[in-house]
Amino acid sequence: MKRMIQNMHIFFEGALLSYRALFRWLTPTTYLASKVLSPLSMMIFFVYIGAYASGTNSASFYVIGNALIFTASSGIFGVTMSIGGERWSGTLPYLFGTPANRMAMFFGRALMHILDGMLGVFIGLVWGVVLFGLDLTKTDPAALTVTILITTFSTAGLGLLMGCLSLITRNVMLVNNTVYFLLLLFSGANIALETLPQWMQSISSFLPLTRGIKSTRAIINGEGLVDVMDILYVEVVLGIVFVLLGYFLFRFFETQAKRMGTLEIF
Repeated sequence: MKRMIQNMHIFFEGALLSYRALFRWLTPTTYLASKVLSPLSMMIFFVYIGAYASGTNSASFYVIGNALIFTASSGIFGVTMSIGGERWSGTLPYLFGTPANRMAMFFGRALMHILDGMLGVFIGLVWGVVLFGLDLTKTDPAALTVTILITTFSTAGLGLLMGCLSLITRNVMLVNNTVYFLLLLFSGANIALETLPQWMQSISSFLPLTRGIKSTRAIINGEGLVDVMDILYVEVVLGIVFVLLGYFLFRFFETQAKRMGTLEIF
């Protein structure tokens, strides 16, 4: 019981401190710009360009898709920087040297970004209601919240996996940006999946967000959680796979760093 309490303390304290260190709360304007204004400008761009170019999809199609894309900002960039920041701040040797539970430390890096990602989605939906008349009257709030939570979890799982790459490369942001824009293209956020070539649809089935966006659109259109649970189960499994791959990669890099004596850079 004592060990469990210690691990929970490591999990929550590490989650909070790594999140605060990332955004540096002494300059909250930076946070507001990245979490409110930047997503708003991206949503406006895709809503107007998409609705005009397609001529078939309504504004709500792009509002919902881009609101869910906001999870990628927290899940991929935020989680990656929380892990990679240990290296650039010079604290990676202390992280690898501590006897603290590795699983609690590793998973804790994603907790605040999952909550932050959910907040980003809700902010995006509010913008959709205020600016583009998104209709939420048929939406089950509980079903919507569960769907957003699952989607954010799977995206954060990919972020944990990507974060491990930041321990062995100097330019992980290039990789992150590439993955982010591939999600924009393959997830169905701005392009209907059925219009994509078959090979792109096959790739999209292995990515987070694809099922989450589809489920969110269905729930906002009046369907219940039971109607989309079959595909949300797959989204949960996908997130767990990403998390476990990231964790085992993290432990592998730690072992290699200690063996080679290169704790700060590989």
